[in-house]
Amino acid sequence: MQHFPVFLDLADRMVVIAGCGEFALAKLRLLLKTDAKLTVIATAPEPDLAALIQAEGVTLIQRPARPADLTGAALAYGAHGTAAEDAAFAAMARAEGVLVNIVDNLEASQFITPAIVDRDPVTVAIGTEGAAPVLARAIKTDLEATLSPGLGALARAGKRFRPHAEALPFGRRRRDFWSEFYFDTGPQVLAEVGEELLEHVLHDMLRRHLAAEDPEGRVDLVGAGPGDPELMTQRARRLLDLADVVIHDRLVPEAILELARREALFIAVGKEGFGPSTPQDEINAQMIHHAQNGALVVRLKGGDASIFGRLDEETQALTEAGVDWAVTPGITAASAAAAAIGRSLTQRGRNSDLRILTGHDIQGFADHDWHTLAAPGAVAAIYMGKRAARYWQGRLLMHGADGATPVTLVENASRPDQRIITTTLDRLTADLAQAAPSGPVLTLFGLAPARAAATLPTLLEEFA
Repeated sequence: MQHFPVFLDLADRMVVIAGCGEFALAKLRLLLKTDAKLTVIATAPEPDLAALIQAEGVTLIQRPARPADLTGAALAYGAHGTAAEDAAFAAMARAEGVLVNIVDNLEASQFITPAIVDRDPVTVAIGTEGAAPVLARAIKTDLEATLSPGLGALARAGKRFRPHAEALPFGRRRRDFWSEFYFDTGPQVLAEVGEELLEHVLHDMLRRHLAAEDPEGRVDLVGAGPGDPELMTQRARRLLDLADVVIHDRLVPEAILELARREALFIAVGKEGFGPSTPQDEINAQMIHHAQNGALVVRLKGGDASIFGRLDEETQALTEAGVDWAVTPGITAASAAAAAIGRSLTQRGRNSDLRILTGHDIQGFADHDWHTLAAPGAVAAIYMGKRAARYWQGRLLMHGADGATPVTLVENASRPDQRIITTTLDRLTADLAQAAPSGPVLTLFGLAPARAAATLPTLLEEFA
């Protein structure tokens, strides 16, 4: 992020626009929405610009800009339309310590003005680091159609009422109050009666919320999916947005954690096969503690909570503690890996069942029905099998599995850094060592990528 987004208070502060023509007119129209003291420096303002300056009582200086014109200014815009004039003005502003923007010249600007959706006092700013103004305008158009014109009236009423709402305890109870107003009662009253009764409704709501008992906490055990935020369910995203506390696994990427409220408490309880792990009893205790203190807790797990996620242990602990809970499923890594290689996990005439295995259990290497797995046509999705690859490779070969059986390993399934490693059972450990994946790997035993081009030699050239 090169440009950090902020909302600058321009009330009674001077902003200077130097230039004339369409660029200067556009900036003046935008800045007239603020409470800034505006000055336009234009030797020969065009008729539309001159008319707007006169109608709005804007200060006009009809000569080239001088350093003294910028004294005390908060911002300056260069809109001459010629490179030489804009460069001279930019140098003058910098010398006076004033942040300057040169219209349509990102390299010469110290700040950029985003596309804006105005529902005063609600303002949505859209920036693309100056890279794609057309995209920013398209997003603005979409938001203009989505955000109700009445949103500003609700926000104005809420702003005036904020001191009264502070009678509610900070946190969930206050958020519940504002959620009801902005998303339920407020829009209904605004549509049926009008803005004039919003404050009356707010006082009625406050009396009711102050008299209500403290809400009980709960825990939602949520599958975050394989890593791509777009593969999360709508319910998972909504619960994450509401959470007071997020207790998350190591495999949940930062891009998904960013979807939670910044005010939420984030607790990392990473588990890693053969590595450092947070004891399960400690995870249970954290969930119970925060829920019993009235928090909305999201226990966020990579993939699907019911696939090697110790779901039963956690729900049993919550039940015994009398804590309300629910499970939200997610896309498991096996599905994401199969999608990545374009293959079905089951197929008529090939396999009528699918084995979902773990490479190791709580005691170490997991034991399975190797004889059945070694049969021709068997398909298995192996979780946490990277470190145990030599073990289960040996067991399968020992029980008669064909060494030419295809094996596909998908590292970081669905994420931007996803890799697909294709091999065979007899070459597994050697090719895995050469590829040296560092991220989580889902192994698909019995499946090769659907695209013939995804062959082992081609892929391994990238790792050499």
